Amino acid sequence: MGREKDAKREGDGEAKHKLAKVKRLRDHEGDGALGDALKNSSAKSTNATEKTENGKSLKKVKTPKTEPLESASSPRESLKQEPEVDDFAAKEKGLKRKRIKDESTERPSHSAASPTSKQKNKRHGQEEENDREARKKKSKKRTEKTVKKEEGEHAVSKKTKRTKGDIEDARQLKIKKKQEEEQSRWRWWEEEKYEDGMKWKFLEHKGPSFPPEYQPLPDNVHFYYGGKEVKLRPAAEEVAFFFAQMLDHEYTTKKVFRENYFKDWRKEMTQEERSLITDLDKCDFGEIHSMHKAKVEARKNMTKEEKLVLKEANQKVVDEYGYCLLDHHKERIGNFKIEPPGLFRGRGEHPKQGMLKKRIQPEDVIINCSKESRIPVPPDGHRWKEVRCDNTVTWLASWTENIQGAIKYIMLNANSKLKGEKDWEKYEIARKLKLCVDDIRNQYNQDLKSKQMVTRQRAVALYFIDKLALRAGNEKEEGESADTVGCCSLRVEHITLHEKLEGNVCVVEFDFLGKDSIRYYNKVPVITKVFKNLKLFLENKQPGDDLFDRLNTGMLNKHLGSLMTGLSAKVFRTYNASITLQQQLKALTNNRSVSHSFLISGLPLRANLQDGMRLYLVLELVESDNVPEKLLSYNRANRAVAILCNHQRAPPKTFDQSMANLQAKIDARKETLGLTKTELKQAKKEAKTKGSSDPKMQTLVERKKAAVKRCEEQLLKLEVQATDREENKQIALGTSKLNYLDPRISVAWCKNMEVPMEKIYNKSQRDKFAWAIDMTEEDFVF
Repeated sequence: MGREKDAKREGDGEAKHKLAKVKRLRDHEGDGALGDALKNSSAKSTNATEKTENGKSLKKVKTPKTEPLESASSPRESLKQEPEVDDFAAKEKGLKRKRIKDESTERPSHSAASPTSKQKNKRHGQEEENDREARKKKSKKRTEKTVKKEEGEHAVSKKTKRTKGDIEDARQLKIKKKQEEEQSRWRWWEEEKYEDGMKWKFLEHKGPSFPPEYQPLPDNVHFYYGGKEVKLRPAAEEVAFFFAQMLDHEYTTKKVFRENYFKDWRKEMTQEERSLITDLDKCDFGEIHSMHKAKVEARKNMTKEEKLVLKEANQKVVDEYGYCLLDHHKERIGNFKIEPPGLFRGRGEHPKQGMLKKRIQPEDVIINCSKESRIPVPPDGHRWKEVRCDNTVTWLASWTENIQGAIKYIMLNANSKLKGEKDWEKYEIARKLKLCVDDIRNQYNQDLKSKQMVTRQRAVALYFIDKLALRAGNEKEEGESADTVGCCSLRVEHITLHEKLEGNVCVVEFDFLGKDSIRYYNKVPVITKVFKNLKLFLENKQPGDDLFDRLNTGMLNKHLGSLMTGLSAKVFRTYNASITLQQQLKALTNNRSVSHSFLISGLPLRANLQDGMRLYLVLELVESDNVPEKLLSYNRANRAVAILCNHQRAPPKTFDQSMANLQAKIDARKETLGLTKTELKQAKKEAKTKGSSDPKMQTLVERKKAAVKRCEEQLLKLEVQATDREENKQIALGTSKLNYLDPRISVAWCKNMEVPMEKIYNKSQRDKFAWAIDMTEEDFVF
């Protein structure tokens, strides 16, 4: 009886021990197929007949139910209930049976009784440890696979959880939405154009949106001068804040910027503040700068809810001020917000950088709208400078900024009728120039020998505008703006003549600041008559004297207008840009003589294309259906235009890092390609050894060939991308594409080359050029 009690106790202890072990394993390995296997194993082991050390059977030991271990609130239970997991468990039935068998074979060693409970406990501990390690190793791989599958299935279910029908419905909805958008689009290009310079018949809008007023600094943020806290009046404090928020920028280290800023800042100070603050170097903006950075970080770290609130607030402003009624059609306004006050930066080494851009008030703004429309209401306590009703202009509001004295305008969006009509008209005039450009060139070539000096100067200027796409240049008041010049305002110091230079004769070296203070530097061989005239123009002149001292922009444009209606120096620039793109794309699509490997090296090919004008020679890579290759060729054609028009940019700050990342991808892909080729070579060798009798080997060879081809295509795509980035590092392609290139050339090229329009123009650009996309056929010629 005592032995039976001891055996029963041992059996109970062993059953409890196994139940605890099952629970631990469950916790460790998770649910799914493994959890089911463990459950089955546990049920078998706890209901099995226990034996004593002399082999006698004892009654079955019942164990508590295991359901409470898997409570409804358990996260594992929720995973277990997913249908994906059940499917996976069903697939793993073979594994489950194997696990159960393994456990049953191990069970007799667990049930073998020991002489003493101490030894039994010790053996149980060792067995438990060994069993845990064995199970751990055995199930680790399977568990990871299960978890990955579950995670993948859960991710898919979270993202989509859609049937094929749902996907198709979504696609059809997108197509329908696009069709509705196209149907609702105002197809103004199909309507008759207004005559006598009229731009619109009805115009109504809400006026501009003004920036918020300045909020003084909080009490815990201070400005220091000479180490002492100074409380500034709001006007001076606001200007101090402008400087503080730019401390991380290199502008604040430039001498011109600091001098201009300090001069304008002192104008905003009271007499007392001016007498105290006399040296910018003694000013400490640190706390203001830290506050600004904290605000920037807070904006970056906003929650989704906060971002949504901000987005809704911005959308309300857009809904109120961002649209107008033009001839009773709703049109989007481009820049309805008046720029807030700040510090002028300019481009390049602008002499006015650092000056204060003052706050624009309603009293500075002129409103333009229809007489019968509702006139915009100015902000409380203010009034408009003037309200006009001029339907011969396209602007909605205007004001004069204080830095350069330039007039700023609020205009319609780029995809509006007014902007589209202006673009269409611009390119049509440039196309007309093609019909008479030869006559104009013959005329100015004859004028190079004229007896009148003004005629000769006009002829040389036209030669430069035609061949180099120079801007005409405008007259400026001395010292009022940056020292930027165009063709007609060139000075003696801006050119150098070389009888011979770098293997060329009659070379003119240009070096001056163009629009936006961008340097124009070029060495151009010119015809002999132009070179001799330039020598004549330079005689008895000082470096600061005008090169064309008897010519100005007005005279030049007046002469061009007499040669063709609507012709100006700017039309020449648009014509040369567009015709260059078309010629380069034609060479690109027809030339097959240049090898693929040479062009993807990224080396710029140069050739004399127009009387010494040096551009990139753009040729086709190879005849291919590879869209990235075609885009590289298109970008090269576009780049030829950007170089012609001197559209430069500073390299992006992250350029080196992005190129390094791209190069790492290329190196990795090359390594993969090498391995794939080796595998192909080995497969061919084995196939040759076994002969054509083994179809599996032939299939393997074909598969390896496809893998090599796929790797080569991927490598090519990366190399093309690297070449494109490198060549575009300092060239701005967007300016010419949006302002100087007739979009119909690009649209026709896309249709001929079967390149999606989205690869050339983004959504806003496609809206801007909707007229061109709609009307252009494949056979369009500029």
